[in-house]
Amino acid sequence: MARKTTPPAQVAPKLTLSVQDIERGLARLADRIGELAAFDVSTVTSGMTPELKGLEVAVKDTLIRCFGENTSAYLTYQAACNLTYYPMMVTRDYRPNYAAPVDRNIKNAIALLTQAQRSLNEDLADIQHSISSNAPTANFNLNSKRIFIVHGHDDGPRETAARFLEKIGFEPIILHEQANRGRTIIEKIEANRDVGFAVVLLTPDDEGCVRGAEPEPRARQNVLLELGYFLGYLGRDKVCALKKGSLEIPSDFAGVVWTSMDSDGWKQALSLELQDAGYKIDWNKVMRS
Repeated sequence: MARKTTPPAQVAPKLTLSVQDIERGLARLADRIGELAAFDVSTVTSGMTPELKGLEVAVKDTLIRCFGENTSAYLTYQAACNLTYYPMMVTRDYRPNYAAPVDRNIKNAIALLTQAQRSLNEDLADIQHSISSNAPTANFNLNSKRIFIVHGHDDGPRETAARFLEKIGFEPIILHEQANRGRTIIEKIEANRDVGFAVVLLTPDDEGCVRGAEPEPRARQNVLLELGYFLGYLGRDKVCALKKGSLEIPSDFAGVVWTSMDSDGWKQALSLELQDAGYKIDWNKVMRS
């Protein structure tokens, strides 16, 4: 009569983990590795002590939480649960040294859990790369010559900057000159953001201060909002801030380089920023403007 055999357990596929799952798994693995490294093998007097059994259970639980039970990834690191040691033979004349084999098992478990960490870190890097690759990118085109001008109430600096950009071969985009079509301001900005660069004009149009202090000149709030928008959309290297007169500079933008419009040097400074951003600048036109 043929003996019945038990079919092997079906191996589950590797789980698809979220960033949060991976980060929690890395933290749990680090805890288990720390506990294993701190275990004092000199206290081992038998092949299975309650402390060792507790560690085995903790390691198994962590692997299940990280990779799922009976998945291919779990089975790869399952041997990390084997911490106890059972000698082939124990006699009255021969008492085995349990410390050395248990120490080997613990070192083996640490190596496996460390590799599990590397695997999770690689999975995390793959997810982050995928997110970065699929993230919407700024739709700027250096060949378009379109440059967005963010401005306040002072028409003089706006017109001066726009005419200068036109003279050196660029197309200034001024929001109020674009059709409204029933859109809000932010919708108009999004509809006209197909630019490769933004020039932000900070002029002392408003006054403001912290409570109890003397009011100081400051740029309009919409200008600061649009400055932050284009810093995030284009990046700091594709935004130039031009400052007219004396006004308060927001502390949040302390890392942004300001160029004063109170002398003609701003034209050369703006041209340098455009050149550094990848535009080809005709310096003869700049010097004649």
